[in-house]
Amino acid sequence: MISNLEQYKKDLDALIATGDKLTYAIQRYAHGDEFDKEVKKQLGEGAAEFIKAVPNFKLAYQAWYSEALSLIKQLLPDRLADFVRHYEKPKVRKEISFENYRIEDALQGLRITRGYEKLVGTEGAIPHFEQQLAILKSVRSRFESTLFDIRQLVQADLFDSELDAAAELLKQKFSRAAGAMAGVVLERHLAQVCSNHAIKVTKKNPGISDLNELLKGAGVIDVPQWRFIQHLGDIRNLCDHSKVVEPTPEQVGDLVAGVKKITKTIF
Repeated sequence: MISNLEQYKKDLDALIATGDKLTYAIQRYAHGDEFDKEVKKQLGEGAAEFIKAVPNFKLAYQAWYSEALSLIKQLLPDRLADFVRHYEKPKVRKEISFENYRIEDALQGLRITRGYEKLVGTEGAIPHFEQQLAILKSVRSRFESTLFDIRQLVQADLFDSELDAAAELLKQKFSRAAGAMAGVVLERHLAQVCSNHAIKVTKKNPGISDLNELLKGAGVIDVPQWRFIQHLGDIRNLCDHSKVVEPTPEQVGDLVAGVKKITKTIF
């Protein structure tokens, strides 16, 4: 878990750094020659090198948006809708104005005029991008929260210990007990992931299958991950419920290894 948190921090820092560059990119995209003239005025001989380093907003933004969206979905799900709202044009709008102009409009080069007067153009997307970048930067507070770190790390250590115990049971040929223990860890971890993403669990005693469906429905996991968890749940059920078919050591070994993978990759 520590390495995963560090990876999130690394990814976040890289996205923020790219976002800072895109701040200049959207300004140049919106203002063109005026932006270049101002940079030359401010930087003099260093202007050419600075301008050359400014990315093409239309080309660079979509990749940044997709990665930032994924990170916010994982770490700050309560701000996900706000982040998307600044990008997507409203589904219903009678007319386009500065108030409802969005980044999606800017990427299409949309410019609204009334006669010879320009009402709004690509510059209308600038405050929306600034808000997106501010939301992304606020994710840092997740890593500055001692409570978050302690809760996640302690839980991760507990799960690791239980999975180590399950592996030892399997080694001693107690396959059913090992599978049952690994299944409990998987169920508790999936419940915590649902809580992390504010997913409402209405069933009183939800099982692995119930939690798996909720996570897929909320877009937290993709179809291959859903199928993998479903497979692990089937092995767990074989350990817990079937009195006719004995789970093989290989199946239980796959379950223990699979649960360990899930606890390290899905949060």
